[in-house]
Amino acid sequence: MYCLPPGPRFTITMLINFLLDPLSYYARCARRYGDPFTLPTSFGKLVVTGKPDGIRAIYTARHEILEIFASSIAEPFLGAASLMLTYGEQHRKNRKIVAPLFHGKQVWRYGELMAARAARAAANWRVGESFIAQEAMTDITADIFLHVLFGDSAKDVNRLAEAFRETENATRPSIVYVPFLRRDFGGLGPWAKFRRKMRRLDAIFYDLIARRRSQPPGEDVLSMLLATRYEDGSTMDDVEVRDQLLSLVAAGHETLASALSWALYWLHREPVVLDHLLAEIDRLGANPQPQEISALPYLTAVCCETLRRNPILPEVSRRLRQPLEIRGYTLPAGVAVSPMASLVHMDEQVYEKPWLFRPERFLERQYSAFEFVPFGGGTHRCVGGTFAMYEMQIVLATLLTRFRFHLESKEPVRPRRRNFPFGPLDAVKLVVEGRRQPGLNPS
Repeated sequence: MYCLPPGPRFTITMLINFLLDPLSYYARCARRYGDPFTLPTSFGKLVVTGKPDGIRAIYTARHEILEIFASSIAEPFLGAASLMLTYGEQHRKNRKIVAPLFHGKQVWRYGELMAARAARAAANWRVGESFIAQEAMTDITADIFLHVLFGDSAKDVNRLAEAFRETENATRPSIVYVPFLRRDFGGLGPWAKFRRKMRRLDAIFYDLIARRRSQPPGEDVLSMLLATRYEDGSTMDDVEVRDQLLSLVAAGHETLASALSWALYWLHREPVVLDHLLAEIDRLGANPQPQEISALPYLTAVCCETLRRNPILPEVSRRLRQPLEIRGYTLPAGVAVSPMASLVHMDEQVYEKPWLFRPERFLERQYSAFEFVPFGGGTHRCVGGTFAMYEMQIVLATLLTRFRFHLESKEPVRPRRRNFPFGPLDAVKLVVEGRRQPGLNPS
């Protein structure tokens, strides 16, 4: 017999909480109703769990019983063929092409590029000046990712960076999560502005795709996408390539910029952690290889603890095509389910004193794929998870070995929704205290 878990009624108060401070709202619901609980959304019932056994039930379910929940929310921003929005056979085919481009040797060969672009961006920072972490990290991660996707053409990368930045700035949570507002309003509304920016970005994408098809294959992701064939010998058409590129850019730099911003924030709130990390990096000497950096255990633990404490994409929702049992509830087809990273990462039964920023916990034990879920799980686990962790390690090490910083304000910073990903609510401002020499301990 089907039975939904308890939960709040759909009210304007619930909608406001969901839009303005969803992570706190989920935590309150879990305390009040237990785990799992049901949210009545405008797209249907959504059952949320933040317990490892509940997350396991979802991530180990057969792929054919899950489909994308409320895909109409993200489709105008990512494209219908995006790996994030497809399921079943189409998802399997496209993932088989895209995933290998961000694993193994394909990832390691970008290490020097990541370090060089981060160092170049930071070269203009001056002692005594301050900068907003999210803005600076967005510039760095966008620069790196666009070079990885499209190659070394400065003209193309600059055009794309400008167009994507304008499109990103025109994207508002209101038009993402309230479809009613997707109207032109005489060309003056936020939806009309977003569509104008998206048309310009599309024109650049399709121009690049057309030119790259007529050129010899290169080593950038676009060239490899165009050269790779499906099992039947066919290739992706222009729209499919555009959708994959758009979703890769969208997911691949703003999310990482938020993660880096949080890492810098926590490191400079916890000086003991920062000192430990700098000592570990300095032991590599003045010119460490990227793979040496990525093998550092404490640096890896700092990155993991950052993603645990502040998951960037905590919500991963799927609609059931067949019934599924979660923590004693048999849910019917048509209901959506969401494993919630922000809940399991703060579960005191999994993490001791979870409110503390304590990287050592990742050196003391290994967490399961259902306890630590920064990149989702199952068949839709983020294809760029390995790439993101590697870039996070390289960029952090590059910046921290060259500069000393301090936070302009020690006031606590809360997360907020930045369209799809979450990032710092208030500006994390860092002041450049001085320069360091890589490989040398500070005096």
